[in-house]
Amino acid sequence: MAETSNNGGDAAPAGSQTAQQQPGIHVLGQYIKDLSFENPGAPHSMRPTDKAPKLDVNVNVNARPHSETEVEVELKLDAKATRGSDTLFIVEVTYAGVFQVHNVPKEHTQPILLIECPRLLFPFARQIVADATRQGGFPPLMIDPVDFAALYRQRVAQANVQQAAASPQQA
Repeated sequence: MAETSNNGGDAAPAGSQTAQQQPGIHVLGQYIKDLSFENPGAPHSMRPTDKAPKLDVNVNVNARPHSETEVEVELKLDAKATRGSDTLFIVEVTYAGVFQVHNVPKEHTQPILLIECPRLLFPFARQIVADATRQGGFPPLMIDPVDFAALYRQRVAQANVQQAAASPQQA
């Protein structure tokens, strides 16, 4: 049975306290921090050819606090297309968002910031890269979805290796 109240009553709606204690992520803002497109070989690089270009795509995620409750998460996408020794294009975008994470245990905050937040930003950054390459005279570069959980695990493993190497060996 549902709990009801009238406008002047003291009873809170059912589940309101539970809803306030639920963990959550709020996107406070999203924006391009840096965008660069280079087409160093134009107009030769834009001529049709039978040879497919080689694409190198790099993804990086960083998070830094802006206040006690707000964190800026940066998603950096770098892509370079080459054909032989010729560079066709280089595109770099740093797309960021300010997030508010609440009611999350401290041990889960970093995975949320480095997995879930970039997952929310990625479609927008991907579209910016596609638009930049298309406007640069090439077919739009549609970057494949990124497994941010795997990137996070890789980052943690690298940190553990570096920490183990830095700590003195015990006999």
